[in-house]
Amino acid sequence: MTSSLVIVAIVVITALAFDFTNGFHDSANAMATSVATGALRPRVAVALAAVLNVVGAFMSTEVAKTISSGMVDDSLVTPAMVFAGLTGAIIWNLLTWLLGMPSSSSHALFGGLIGAVLVSAGIAGVHFDVVVSKILLPALAAPLVAGVAAAVATRLAYRIVPDPEGRSASVFRHGQTISASMVALAHGTSDGQKTMGIITLVLVAGGYQLSGTSPQFWVVLLAGLAIGAGTYSGGWRIMRTLGKGLVDIKAPQGFAAESATTAAILASSHLGFGLSTTHVASGSIMGSGVGRNAKEVRWSVAGRMALTWLVTLPCAAAVGAAAAAITLLGSAGIVITLVLLIGTVAAVLVAARRNKVTADNVHDTHEVAVIAPASGSGPVGGSGTAVPTHA
Repeated sequence: MTSSLVIVAIVVITALAFDFTNGFHDSANAMATSVATGALRPRVAVALAAVLNVVGAFMSTEVAKTISSGMVDDSLVTPAMVFAGLTGAIIWNLLTWLLGMPSSSSHALFGGLIGAVLVSAGIAGVHFDVVVSKILLPALAAPLVAGVAAAVATRLAYRIVPDPEGRSASVFRHGQTISASMVALAHGTSDGQKTMGIITLVLVAGGYQLSGTSPQFWVVLLAGLAIGAGTYSGGWRIMRTLGKGLVDIKAPQGFAAESATTAAILASSHLGFGLSTTHVASGSIMGSGVGRNAKEVRWSVAGRMALTWLVTLPCAAAVGAAAAAITLLGSAGIVITLVLLIGTVAAVLVAARRNKVTADNVHDTHEVAVIAPASGSGPVGGSGTAVPTHA
């Protein structure tokens, strides 16, 4: 029993560490457009988002239930499998953050868990019908719906509002304070639940909670605080990419994109869909660019982002599967996996220090972010291809 409790404790701490990476990886989803248009100062933006992430975590638990008892067979899952899945998710989150790629933390988590369960419990351990209906189909539909909504709203703003980038721009910037806050609240509601679901799953697997029950209060509280703390740390690399690398966004577009993102995330959270806020926010930003002028969307950047979306789940699954194979060695395997995870985290942080992106240079637009690995050395975030912006 003592050994089991220690493993469960390690997994819970690892899950909260993933939640922290989710916060700084995805903080850009809520605040990138407001920071890019000058509606909010960078530090104010992340502080506001952090608080609202915590509040949002208490609003719903439907997505948490999908993860804890819907996506996998919790009767076959062990704490070691969950730990292996989290390892895959954290490593993928850190690598994509280092490169400034707006990938999905949600899909990294789903992929890592699926890969770990497949190796350890076999195909019977994964409910693929739930994966398709609650994860894959929403991943295709939600960015498209949000993008269309943002495009229509942007087009209407530029046609109806007089001088939208001049005299009326301040109105849109003030509106962005509200719309960005709503995205942050929705992000806490959606993504905070995913860690709640993982912790609940490991508690059920360890025999400390009944199957099919909702997350306990302390789980909701810790998950909310972890994602809020991660959000406050900034995630400036990805914020620069979403704010300036995809579309040179203006205040009317920012307001339209944030409003569309909020609506899509809240609706999907209510239905229990494991939606990626990154996909929705990126789709909305692209839609706002199309609504203003399709030529202003950097489609090469959009294509690289889409490729990242496609490979996130299988790549995280591969890492989760490898970690699961090591954990099959027993307690020694878990220790080895933990050491490898800590080593990877340290290596990524050392690499990130070479080219820092902070609140002070997040507005730099001559070199936005690394979007995809390439030969040579990129100026932001390590090796890769820098994306130039227009003046």
